[in-house]
Amino acid sequence: MSEPVAAGGKGMKLHTKILVGLAIGAVLGITANVMLGADNPTVEWINKYLAGPIGQIFLRMLFMIVMPLVFASIALGVAGLGDIRHVGRVGAKTMAYFLITTILSATLGLVLVNIVRPGSRVDSTVRAELLATYAGDAASKVEAAQTGSFGIETLVNFVTRNPIKSAVDMDMMGVIFFGLMFGAALTMITAARAKPMMDVLQALQDVVIKIVEIAMRIAPYGVAGLIFGVTSRFGYSLLVPLGSFVAVVIVGLLIHALVTLALIVKFGAGLSPVLFYSRVRSSIVTAFSTSSSAATLPTNLAVAEQNLGIPRHIAGFVLPLGNTMCMNGTSLFEGVTVLFLAEVFGITLSLPQMIVVMFMAVITAVGAAGVPGGSIPLLVGILTMFGIPGEGIALVLGIDRILDMSRTVVNILGDLSGTCVIARSEGVWSAADVPKTVGDMDLEAKLDESPDWPKPAA
Repeated sequence: MSEPVAAGGKGMKLHTKILVGLAIGAVLGITANVMLGADNPTVEWINKYLAGPIGQIFLRMLFMIVMPLVFASIALGVAGLGDIRHVGRVGAKTMAYFLITTILSATLGLVLVNIVRPGSRVDSTVRAELLATYAGDAASKVEAAQTGSFGIETLVNFVTRNPIKSAVDMDMMGVIFFGLMFGAALTMITAARAKPMMDVLQALQDVVIKIVEIAMRIAPYGVAGLIFGVTSRFGYSLLVPLGSFVAVVIVGLLIHALVTLALIVKFGAGLSPVLFYSRVRSSIVTAFSTSSSAATLPTNLAVAEQNLGIPRHIAGFVLPLGNTMCMNGTSLFEGVTVLFLAEVFGITLSLPQMIVVMFMAVITAVGAAGVPGGSIPLLVGILTMFGIPGEGIALVLGIDRILDMSRTVVNILGDLSGTCVIARSEGVWSAADVPKTVGDMDLEAKLDESPDWPKPAA
């Protein structure tokens, strides 16, 4: 899905507007901090009656759809595997591959953020003020995050007693578990009986995604308001750690793409990583320009068959599934962001809690919509789960576009590398089947001309 632009198809693109809103809010906030001071009555009035309310409206729209988005996405993802009993071996291999690579990427992100610790670069005074300013009603959750332990009771509590109460309490794990069970149950009844509920879930997901799009329309103003509130209070104090955070995410994505996935392609698929990356350039460009795994899926399907020689029945199964389940880049980004913001707000997470963060990053990455910014609402949910004020998302939202573009590339590289590995493991493809030469082609045009091309499940 291409990114929406201004009305009439003309004007500044949305991501540009968000960056402009970020810049304007930051410049005005820093200027107010330097020239007037954080305690100036005018600055306080703007924060209370203008910047603050605009930012909160935007933030609340994201909070509003977290739970329905998680439930619908997880249930649909599991229900979409309804024929796994028929595809058996291929389905099991595919899910195992996606799960393992997503765990590897999330772990890599957590290791890097613990080494660099960009959040520690925030001055202790600024950290205390941030916590006092944004903690609000999250105080009890902060205490729980600092004193809680990970043990058998935590595992038991994953099974929710009341999914409605879990949604109200922002207990994401409870909602995720209910979604998993709901989707699994749908695969156990007849297709005719399951179809009405599948249609309802799909409609719910579509509606929620539209709400996300509406929220992103006001994102430039919401980001400007939120960032003004932060910078007018803290000036330059947050700019250095924010740059370090971006560097950690980008370096982590590069390592996963150029080292982890390259090794998997080399030894798992028996294919030269250089050849692999040269043949999937069209998918990389599409993913980077759209920030959407869903929008890149048609190109991926064409690239897999025409540029890599993958059999159609393998590509048609693995890639649509990977579009939902293989979120290597998203899980890395979410894990790094949670630990960064926890450190910014002075919340210390124990090793067991970091393991839970990794687990949640993997699970919610699977539930993220394959559209620009689709992981942001789920990320807000993880933050509140660990007592980190959701308002902290303002610190990263303005620069999320470049991170979104980058992590989407890693997501689709995971899809394509997995397709090669699965095809080779099934004995239906090898590196020798890669076409010797691939001429210039408009893959999406060829896709449109092929009515029999396997389409992803609705």
